[in-house]
Amino acid sequence: MDQDVITTANDWIAAGHQVALATVIATWGSAPRPTGSLLAGRDDGLMTGSVSGGCVENNVVAAATQ
Repeated sequence: MDQDVITTANDWIAAGHQVALATVIATWGSAPRPTGSLLAGRDDGLMTGSVSGGCVENNVVAAATQ
């Protein structure tokens, strides 16, 4: 799935969008996504991938696009 995130991000960039990429770099406890998981967010709020199983994705993209 993470290769799909990179491919989609590249497609968005080629189409003229600004893109932010988030990567899980560390986890502890029962983290929903493993280290290395990716999320790409586009300048209009569209996302692909996951870094948390759904609970922080919108916040990650909002922070990255500000």
